[in-house]
Amino acid sequence: MTAPLHEGHPTGPGRALPDTQQGMRRRNLARVMHTVGAEGPLSRASVASRIGLTRAAVSTLVDELIRSGLLEELGPERPGRVGRPGSALAVSGRGPAGIGAEVGVDHLAVCAVDLRGEVRARAVRHGTNRGRAPGPVLEELASLLRLVVADAEREGLWPAGLAIAVPGLVAPDARTVVRAPNLGWHDLDLGALLPAELPLTVDNEANFGGLAELWLGEGTPRDFLHVSAEIGIGAAVVVDGRLLRGTRGFAGELGHVPVQPDGPECACGGRGCLEQYAGEEAVLRAAGLEPGEDRVGLLAGRAAAGDESVRQALRDAGTAFGVALTGAVNLLDPESVVLGGALAALAPWLLPSLREELARRTAGPACAVSVSRLGPEGPLLGAAHSVVRTVLDDPAAVAERG
Repeated sequence: MTAPLHEGHPTGPGRALPDTQQGMRRRNLARVMHTVGAEGPLSRASVASRIGLTRAAVSTLVDELIRSGLLEELGPERPGRVGRPGSALAVSGRGPAGIGAEVGVDHLAVCAVDLRGEVRARAVRHGTNRGRAPGPVLEELASLLRLVVADAEREGLWPAGLAIAVPGLVAPDARTVVRAPNLGWHDLDLGALLPAELPLTVDNEANFGGLAELWLGEGTPRDFLHVSAEIGIGAAVVVDGRLLRGTRGFAGELGHVPVQPDGPECACGGRGCLEQYAGEEAVLRAAGLEPGEDRVGLLAGRAAAGDESVRQALRDAGTAFGVALTGAVNLLDPESVVLGGALAALAPWLLPSLREELARRTAGPACAVSVSRLGPEGPLLGAAHSVVRTVLDDPAAVAERG
């Protein structure tokens, strides 16, 4: 489920701990948590052999984690091991939970994920948020948050923090939305408009989608470009298992890469951006369809039924994606491109022209293109798991808060 120490927090690597005896203890607590999470259930002796500490040292750390409610003992290890069986340890299914939220153009969603990585509570509201004042949108989000937290508490969980995915640029303070064109939000401090009880992190939805792919994807490499799309199109650049954010944190705005310099105007202020050719609404327009609540379902259903106008619109969108991705692939040389979000459902009709255009234009060998199994769930899950990973990276902080 979990991985070794990583970029656990959307604003950067896990918090650096001081090189002192106390700092070493905190790092070792994190190593125990990550090891049990990734490979458990395990005995104390098994944990000690994996992280290179003595069994006595590990026992002390484990006892602290059990007292904090982060680990639990399941009883004797499975039979077949040499020697007297030790008590098997597992990450607790109670205690801290990561609360993830997503503000989409046409939906709001909140979920709670426990330390085992399991979704334990969830709430969704469908309906457009475009053109609405931020206040009412965030009031509805807060209402969903209260529902999810209440459900999680009935499961024996308590919220360790809140992370929100938004379709826009987020300032380095990880709480201010600098610009979200498809929502019409500018310079909006979400921390000032939401309940202050929980530690808050805000990040671009594509970044959370990329992190979810890194953490939860099957066989995902450590160097890849994750592309997700709804009305807008975003990308997360992952290099050696870490997000490449850029100087201001705005890296990955693939949707605003021009594919036709003299094309139609875009909400960002530019012309001919990829979103104008491959965003959901752009594809619907090209197919002669009216937007509805389930735009992706409409496109996928028509394409599967053989509607040639929809299939052609998707082929053209795939070509536009190939043009935009060429620059990123030539510049960054990722091991693969992963399509997530709405693109996952439309991949059968997008991929042929995308791959053809990408292969024709890239300087080196063709880059592998795959489809995320997380689909549109990626940003929400990435947000919740980012909070979980802050707990795993510094479990001592949980005891201090308690």
